[in-house]
Amino acid sequence: MENKIFKLNVSSIIHLKFKLIMTNSIYQEALERIKSKEKNVSFYSDNIIDETYKMIIFTKDLLNELKTHVLRQGFSDMREEISFFKQIKPKILGKLVYYNKLSRIETTRPVSNGKLYNTYYSNHMKDLKREFKVHILNSNFYRYYRSGRTDKDEIYFRLGHINFYDGLNSFVFEIDTHFSTYYDYKIARIIANELLYTYLLSKIEPYNHPGTLTTVMPFENGKVRWTDSKNALIELLYALHVTGSISNGRISLKKLSILFQELFSVQLGDIHHAFHRMKDRADDRTIFLNHLKKSLEQYMDKNL
Repeated sequence: MENKIFKLNVSSIIHLKFKLIMTNSIYQEALERIKSKEKNVSFYSDNIIDETYKMIIFTKDLLNELKTHVLRQGFSDMREEISFFKQIKPKILGKLVYYNKLSRIETTRPVSNGKLYNTYYSNHMKDLKREFKVHILNSNFYRYYRSGRTDKDEIYFRLGHINFYDGLNSFVFEIDTHFSTYYDYKIARIIANELLYTYLLSKIEPYNHPGTLTTVMPFENGKVRWTDSKNALIELLYALHVTGSISNGRISLKKLSILFQELFSVQLGDIHHAFHRMKDRADDRTIFLNHLKKSLEQYMDKNL
């Protein structure tokens, strides 16, 4: 009888450990899926609005998958529950909040570069800093989170432990208490704002923060300059893109544009708007490409 009980206990422990390993694997896989999706979307999307839309849909669906898993399986112990609401969910929700904010910014921005364009992003940066100072910086929870403390994790990151006497934001009444501890959203908001800060900084000071623009290899040779018109470079850029001359066409127009801007230390602004103006040229829609062809032929004739 004792042996039977012992075997049952060992079997239960093994099953519990296996469940824990599988669950952790699911959570880590979810984070890896976001990285992979971001890389894929960034590579193939032609503009930031399309990119944000795809990531909003992806992260929203991913959260729903995890919610279904949590509601069905629950948590194996308190540590797993705390880890999920402190480490896993906020990273995914933070991305969702970030891409949603980014989408709202990019869909209302001025269409071209210049003073209005720069002022637009600078104003959003001011709003972000103001939000940080008013709602985040002076909160006890922010100091707790930033200090790396764990002594109140059981209060902040376990389901059903929301203290309504703490004067919480009214958002607390709208959350799903089966899939949120309220404070997981607070961390998500911090993560989203940090990502947005980096993005806005890259727009305001693009050459001081080249690494924030893209994951493509930056060019640091400051002596290389594009000395023709910006429209000429945009014309060449589109020609190379539509012919698939670079990376067999697998690099997006946006990535190609950023690569050219970093290589030649030039800001092209809204290339799509410029390209549509080219399509309406009355005389010659491909002025620069025709100029290249003519100049090359003349050079060939001289060297016969």
